[in-house]
Amino acid sequence: MNYRSISDMNDAILRNLHRLPRDIDLVVGVPRSGILAATLVSLTANIPMTDLDSFLAGRIYTSGITKRWAGLDRQASEMRKILIIDDSIIGGTAMRNAREKIAASGIEGDFIFAAVFGLSLQHEETDIVFEAVPHPRMFQWNFMHHVFLEQCCVDIDGVLCLDPAEDENDDGPAYEKFLAEARPLLGPTRKIGWLVTSRLEKYRKLTEAWLAGHNIRYDHLIMLDLPNKAERQRLGAHGSFKAEFYRKSDAILFIESEHEQAQRIAKLSGKPVLCVETNMMNLPDPISLPALQQAARNLPARLRQINSSDGRKQAVKATARALLGERGYEALKNRVKRPA
Repeated sequence: MNYRSISDMNDAILRNLHRLPRDIDLVVGVPRSGILAATLVSLTANIPMTDLDSFLAGRIYTSGITKRWAGLDRQASEMRKILIIDDSIIGGTAMRNAREKIAASGIEGDFIFAAVFGLSLQHEETDIVFEAVPHPRMFQWNFMHHVFLEQCCVDIDGVLCLDPAEDENDDGPAYEKFLAEARPLLGPTRKIGWLVTSRLEKYRKLTEAWLAGHNIRYDHLIMLDLPNKAERQRLGAHGSFKAEFYRKSDAILFIESEHEQAQRIAKLSGKPVLCVETNMMNLPDPISLPALQQAARNLPARLRQINSSDGRKQAVKATARALLGERGYEALKNRVKRPA
């Protein structure tokens, strides 16, 4: 799983600023995630910014009182060289729609179209792609809304809700109150494959009630079947319990709240773990026994995929892209007549 955080986005922008013209007058973000990219470019290069809809309406964001210079005070009608940017591009629909809206508006200018992340460094709808990030991939700003979530194990405390405070974690009435009233954190908009938590099995009903109350959909709720908190602490079962389930499951990713547990789960399972605390992907040692076991376990499925009709098509497409480049591949696609 290829993962990029907001920090990674900022780094990609900094590494690629030299590729942009030095005389850009305005940065326009394609809603919604492109506004994040536009903000980072605007702050770094100290040039005005706005979002696409505001740009079409002739509105530019105000620039505050620091780092002032004359270019920050110009009107939209004075902007000539304009960067249109999105966080990422795959098929190009959002960028194509942006182009069409700008053309329909009659606004004239020298437009540069860019994306921070793409499947490759070239795309027919952009002039610049800053960094290639192939599938499978997730971003910090979309992983709780990603289609892959149905193939993930997800921790509860520290991910979906705040961790209990020390005085709430008494394995008694205070803890039960916490479970009923836990403050939500990251709200998924897609169904989760497996919720895997170190909460004790005896708290299942309270946990299920909270999840239902916050409209969190999931296929399975995996809890630790031990009698009490003291026994859980004695066994130190948090990370090993999660890792063992994850290792045996078909999940492709574990989303964990705490850094040390994330590292332990990755090590014991041989599979990647995304840590919410650090916004980093923890990867197992590729030659460790758990990782090699996972590779062997996945081999039959990979072979079946390659031998399938769709798998062969994907292999041909990958080869064509490698030989022709993205622009050449897109040009070839446009020339091939599809059957009616």
